[in-house]
Amino acid sequence: MNKLMVICGCLLLGLVFACSVRADEISDMKKQIADLQARIEQMESQQKKVVAEEVNKAVEQKQAALPEKLKWVENMKISGDLRYRYEGIDSQSKGKWTDSINRNRLRARIGLYDKINDEVDLGFRLATGSSNDPVSTNQTEQDAFSKKSIWLDQAYFDWHPKDIKGFDFIGGKMPKPFYRVGENQLIWDDDLNPEGLAVKYELPLNDSLKAYISGGGFWVGHPDTATAAETSLWGIQGYLKNTFEDKSYLLGGMSYFTYGNIKDQNDVTKLWKGSSSFFGNTAVAGDYKYGYDIVEGFAEYGAKIADFPVAVYGDFAHNTAAPSGKSDGWLIGTTFNRAKDPGSWQIGYNYRNIDSDAVVGQFNDSDFNGGGTNARGHWFNFTYQLAKNFTGALTYFLDENKTTDDKYRRLQADLVFKF
Repeated sequence: MNKLMVICGCLLLGLVFACSVRADEISDMKKQIADLQARIEQMESQQKKVVAEEVNKAVEQKQAALPEKLKWVENMKISGDLRYRYEGIDSQSKGKWTDSINRNRLRARIGLYDKINDEVDLGFRLATGSSNDPVSTNQTEQDAFSKKSIWLDQAYFDWHPKDIKGFDFIGGKMPKPFYRVGENQLIWDDDLNPEGLAVKYELPLNDSLKAYISGGGFWVGHPDTATAAETSLWGIQGYLKNTFEDKSYLLGGMSYFTYGNIKDQNDVTKLWKGSSSFFGNTAVAGDYKYGYDIVEGFAEYGAKIADFPVAVYGDFAHNTAAPSGKSDGWLIGTTFNRAKDPGSWQIGYNYRNIDSDAVVGQFNDSDFNGGGTNARGHWFNFTYQLAKNFTGALTYFLDENKTTDDKYRRLQADLVFKF
């Protein structure tokens, strides 16, 4: 019994000693681990510092690579596009179908845009087309492989001072400063770039509502005689846009456009074409019979239906200087889905009805009924994103002259490449 007790006591003492030794070892290991972790953190901190220094050094070397006078080159952006189009046109004259037009056309554009400082941007763009057509950048493939003309399509400055957030002062030959619901062409053709001065102002009213105001004065051309004043265009527009929690939106607004010194003047197209056509506008003895003081009202609603973006829009124009029956133009339309990623597609449709003197015929859609006013009809479009920066599109016009009921059909098949 005594021997058993002695043996148990020895074992107990050995166990206590072993535990004591084990505890000391664990404590030492914890200390070693803590020291190792501190060293790792110190090494990581030093490594991050070295990386940051190398990055800053690389940035400084890149900046030093350019002379101070050429720093603006770093902010330069170049973009452009090439469109190849097949176009087929069928039209009636006095109820009889004329010979069809079938042609292939090119459009090429390249633009250079630069931020010269924190408050001023510059934009330049060259495009195909002709000097006597402000609403088209197409060149028809013809004339025995002759060279195609390139013209100055845009050249403007955009001053947006830091102290007035949302304000832009623009001057030169510029993109249209006025909003168009659904990018419609009831009043303005897509390719029209006015020349003059304009201002734009975007004002947030709350988290969901914004107000947009724009206005400008533009020079249309020289008068018929040395004593007459130049023809000018003045415009102002304002609209509100509310974006809801589900990202749908509703906007509506009004515009006013007035042409100075256009009544009793020769057609503005004579300024560059050398002859008058008036594009549906009423003329007397080779001059405009009416003035053009146009009030526009427009609205647009956009939302998602089953994950497809959808927009519906409407536009109405009334010329207060023209008599009833000649003064109104309106358009309603919709777009469904959006051609953005490869394999995506978009469908568009609108219907419009334009009296002869609702707008200036030279400046609205040059494809609708052959260009101009005094017509009504449909526009259909299907666009498919074939690959990145590469789209195909089919557009079809089905129109008629409001006076003669002569029909007009136009099919366009496009391949568009962008960079």
